[in-house]
Amino acid sequence: MEGVMGIMRLTIKKGTNLAVRDVTSGTSDPYVVATLDHQKTKTKVVRDNCNPEWDDVLTMTIKDPKVPIKLTVYDKDTLTEDDNMGIANVDVSPYVECLQKGSDFHDIPDGTKIETIQPNEYNHLVEESNIIWNKEAITQDMILQLRDVESGQIEVQVEITPVENHRFSI
Repeated sequence: MEGVMGIMRLTIKKGTNLAVRDVTSGTSDPYVVATLDHQKTKTKVVRDNCNPEWDDVLTMTIKDPKVPIKLTVYDKDTLTEDDNMGIANVDVSPYVECLQKGSDFHDIPDGTKIETIQPNEYNHLVEESNIIWNKEAITQDMILQLRDVESGQIEVQVEITPVENHRFSI
């Protein structure tokens, strides 16, 4: 896995107050597409629900710490193109910075807070969120505000396991 810094497990937990795109039923059939570099993966579709629970785990690799994770929510349509229901970005660089410091993590207990991330222009966090050391990986639970849409948030967990013998640089 040349050039891979870490393996990312992205758990798309749920959506809250997502936009209505199926006017006749007053609801939507949402799913999430995650893109990172040239990788693209998606969740299952949840029918007729603006507050879906996906609990889908999407796996990707991190190669470039400057490229954000882009999460796009869509409404699944049968006869027409799927409707966009909003976009949220997750900045990858704080994870790489944590992993750069991480040679000493094996000596700290699971559940230890490594860093607190504040909402800013590079991420779409609703509120501050902590990066935590858990079982040979770093994790962050977060709620993201969808952009370019009238309403909606998604709850996500990022877990990154470093690839052995990789030298981290930003």
